[in-house]
Amino acid sequence: MTSLRIGLAGLGRLGQRYAENLARAVPRADLVAVCSPVEGERAWAKDTLGVAVVHETFEALLADASVDAVFLVTPTSLHAAQIEQALDAGKHVFCEKPLSLEIDDCRRAAAHAAASSKRAMVGFVRRFDESYRHAFQHIEAGGIGRPFLVYSQTADLADPSGAFLAFAPTSGGIFLDCSVHDIDLARWLLGRPKAVKVYAAGTVAMYPPLEAMGDVDNGIATVEFEGGRMAMFYASRTQAHGHDTHTDITGTAGRVSVGRNPRADRVEIADANGVRNLVLPSFYERFAPAFVTQAKHFVDAILDETPFDLTMDDAVEATRIAVALRESLHSGQPVVLGPPHPMPLQEPR
Repeated sequence: MTSLRIGLAGLGRLGQRYAENLARAVPRADLVAVCSPVEGERAWAKDTLGVAVVHETFEALLADASVDAVFLVTPTSLHAAQIEQALDAGKHVFCEKPLSLEIDDCRRAAAHAAASSKRAMVGFVRRFDESYRHAFQHIEAGGIGRPFLVYSQTADLADPSGAFLAFAPTSGGIFLDCSVHDIDLARWLLGRPKAVKVYAAGTVAMYPPLEAMGDVDNGIATVEFEGGRMAMFYASRTQAHGHDTHTDITGTAGRVSVGRNPRADRVEIADANGVRNLVLPSFYERFAPAFVTQAKHFVDAILDETPFDLTMDDAVEATRIAVALRESLHSGQPVVLGPPHPMPLQEPR
């Protein structure tokens, strides 16, 4: 095949960004179909992107013989089952993170993918960000000696309207929704170690309705990995200055940092109010190029029969840690993690 014919499920805010990328920015991708239960979203795909085939249901998309691969940008609670359905329908699958809200569902979906003739990948977009890739290459080359400590944060701009509260009950909590990115980064940058113990704490600083959901709007966490490696995470939904993602990796011979100053561009303003720079408002503006790179990686790996950079096992382990952090937040106690559930062999192939 010279191109991969893709059907996309889910046309919400992020799904529309994925659709635009696949239709306009990924050279070997052909967005041939979409599905959404929302009439306005289906009309948007047809009118804005010129998608010829628009389905109302996921089942209709899977039955579409013109589709080679499915992109899932659907609610997290549906991910595991939809991955299995798509694989059974003979489609390759890309799924937006996280793999699932529950670890058993993750393991089942990963095992299903391992037994399938088709391939599945869960997207952790920061791995495809140019700056994070440079940091990884520097670490791999021995630039900081042996890495043993990661500090990473995902801190979102405050939304005074509280609109995100409608999504919060199905998000899985702040650690699974936000920190799962940082968890995956830490494992990647530290050499994919297994976690042995976690602890989490949090507070509701701005959005009182979260208390009834068992969630917080600011959380901190520590993770102890095998081999003496460690990570610290901070997640927030209440930043006043903009979206602030950054990561520090410390090794025996140095440190590398990514995004320490969350600048929108290279402009720096100096006046009577001081010296400052603008900050991007959301994660998508910060990682927009990485979303394109991620989609290209998936498409190229399928067409060229090359390995994915991250495996289903990576997605399972990130979820396992995030779920343990949620448990620790609720109990107020550290959670000791047993050996990971035995996994079938995954990528690379």
